[in-house]
Amino acid sequence: MKTRCAWAGDDPLYIAYHDEEWGVPVHNDQRLFEMLILEGAQAGLSWITILRKRDNYRLAFDHFDVETVAGYDAAKIEALLANPGIVRNRRKIEATVQNAKAFLAVQEAVGSFDAYLWQFVGGQPIQNAWSTLAHIPAKTPESTAMSKDLRQRGFNFVGPTICYAFMQATGMVNDHTVDCFRYGR
Repeated sequence: MKTRCAWAGDDPLYIAYHDEEWGVPVHNDQRLFEMLILEGAQAGLSWITILRKRDNYRLAFDHFDVETVAGYDAAKIEALLANPGIVRNRRKIEATVQNAKAFLAVQEAVGSFDAYLWQFVGGQPIQNAWSTLAHIPAKTPESTAMSKDLRQRGFNFVGPTICYAFMQATGMVNDHTVDCFRYGR
């Protein structure tokens, strides 16, 4: 029996996400965009809700092709608001389009979104050593700095807590608890 982080629970989808994705360093711009959007969509909801809708999000948002999403017009936004497979929140959907535009501006200015984001952790994952979930912070100085910079660049739904969850999900920090089988990987 594998010991996992307590949040993984016993839902097979959550277990697969924990075992195969969460905390694995991501260096692909499109995947980073997807995760940033999904973390923002999760605001006020549980991650399992978004995880269960992730395939619907991929279809609804053209597999998170940034240039396509940046070009969405009012009609596309209205169609997304009618899509029961995603969270139908106007502010979150409009933020996705705005974030795609801001994402492209970062790529143009910096060269890659990957290089831009990973600068907040010095280019390497932060290796934490938490014994329980209760010790894991909701935000850190790094996630606060990322949030501030993203907002200055025109991003929405990127508060420090959302940014920290994003950093955890994309392997910028290793927040697997020390007893978890994934901790040392």
